[in-house]
Amino acid sequence: MRNAKPQLSFWQIWNMCFGFLGIQFGFALQNANVSRIFQTLGADMEQVPGLWIAAPLTGLLVQPVIGYFSDRTWTRLGRRRPYFLWGAVFSTAALLVMPNSPGLWIAAGTLWVLDASLNVSMEPFRAFVGDQLAPKQRPTGYAMQSFFIGVGSVVASALPFVLAKFGVANTAGPGEVPDTVRYAFYFGGAVLLGAVLWTVLRTREYPPEVLAAFDDAHPPGVVANSDVAVPAAIGGLPWLLAGLAGVALVWAMGWDRMLYVLAALPLAYGLLRLLAVALRGGMIAAIAGDLHAMPTTMRQLAVVQFFSWFGLFAMWIYTTAAVAQTHYGTTDPQSAAYNEGANWVGVLFAAYNGFAAIAAVAIPWMARRLGLRMTHLVNLWLGGAGLVSIAFIRDPQWLLLSMAGVGFAWASILSLPYALLSDSLPAHKMGVYMGIFNFFIVIPQLVAVSTLGFLLGHVFGGAPMRVLILGGASLAIAGLFALRVSRPLSEQPA
Repeated sequence: MRNAKPQLSFWQIWNMCFGFLGIQFGFALQNANVSRIFQTLGADMEQVPGLWIAAPLTGLLVQPVIGYFSDRTWTRLGRRRPYFLWGAVFSTAALLVMPNSPGLWIAAGTLWVLDASLNVSMEPFRAFVGDQLAPKQRPTGYAMQSFFIGVGSVVASALPFVLAKFGVANTAGPGEVPDTVRYAFYFGGAVLLGAVLWTVLRTREYPPEVLAAFDDAHPPGVVANSDVAVPAAIGGLPWLLAGLAGVALVWAMGWDRMLYVLAALPLAYGLLRLLAVALRGGMIAAIAGDLHAMPTTMRQLAVVQFFSWFGLFAMWIYTTAAVAQTHYGTTDPQSAAYNEGANWVGVLFAAYNGFAAIAAVAIPWMARRLGLRMTHLVNLWLGGAGLVSIAFIRDPQWLLLSMAGVGFAWASILSLPYALLSDSLPAHKMGVYMGIFNFFIVIPQLVAVSTLGFLLGHVFGGAPMRVLILGGASLAIAGLFALRVSRPLSEQPA
């Protein structure tokens, strides 16, 4: 008879999740200001999605690798905490460099470093909750992470606006980032490092042998052995050929070069299948095998994640341009009106994160009454309605109401899929599967950066607001697919 994991106190869960405040502080500064930095350094609107490609690509590459190694790590600092710490150190350094970038391509390169480092810290945090908490407490743990994400993001997103109100310069010369943005990034670096250090110093981890002895270590229906079979190489050939055909089609038709990224997705998976066979016994083979043998719940959630994150990425990339054009009547990033609109978007982003913090408190209550899947559906539909409403509201002040719906969706996306997923994962592979799960966050982002610029220029008539409407529709579709996810163990009768 295996033992159940001990129930942790409120403050124990608080300490283990507190570091997420810092990580999201970095992500929120990135999401609200990087498009602004790129445009300030000379990027046009159709270039911006391509420059953002650093974010999803680094997550795609880094998270499964970090998950694989963290599953196999045990040091004086524990299993996951060494990755928290070193990711925070390098993220802080990148935040200090980003607003001082002398040119566009240096800023783009710094974004790669920043996002890679943030992902090094973030992935083990997801696995950390699965490691430390029993299934019944995991929705609370992931909701607590969402709470800290919301609180951290509120402050981070609003910082340039607040600094401007205190007299810090909000405009600068051509090719220079305003001091409001610069000082916000400096403050963010300090908060990120301090919050992660709090979790590192105030928490402990179960040794691998103790973790393996708990009753949730091997969920039913999941492959229990350490290494699953490497998928046959022949299965990679159709993907490889599809990718090559896509590349040839984009070249022959003269389409936007960002569509090469979309064509590269099946090409990359085909190559992974071939490499897994050639490198049998190594890390790549192990990750490919686990990807091929992922639990059914994970496959179902993949579709939900695709439409959720496609909608979010559309919002992050185009809200500043949409609000500046529609509500402030300008497309000139050097103008005072544009920067006023950009600062208001920072406030709006702070608002949806504030609403997310409130939603994080409500989500465990909603989940107990509606179940995890129906709760996710409701919240995603609220987010979809919020994004679509931006196109119909004329007073920018009332856009705060739109952000209420977006906030509930954001909190739900950051918590409920992980609560649904963790019940189906074996303890000894919690890290690598959480890393692989990030594929289904990254792939929609890659689809977004490869298609949205093309759609904006060739389908939507250069109107970024139409991209936000598309994002709202995507969130609504995600909600419908949430109902297809298998019922989690935590909701099944004992």
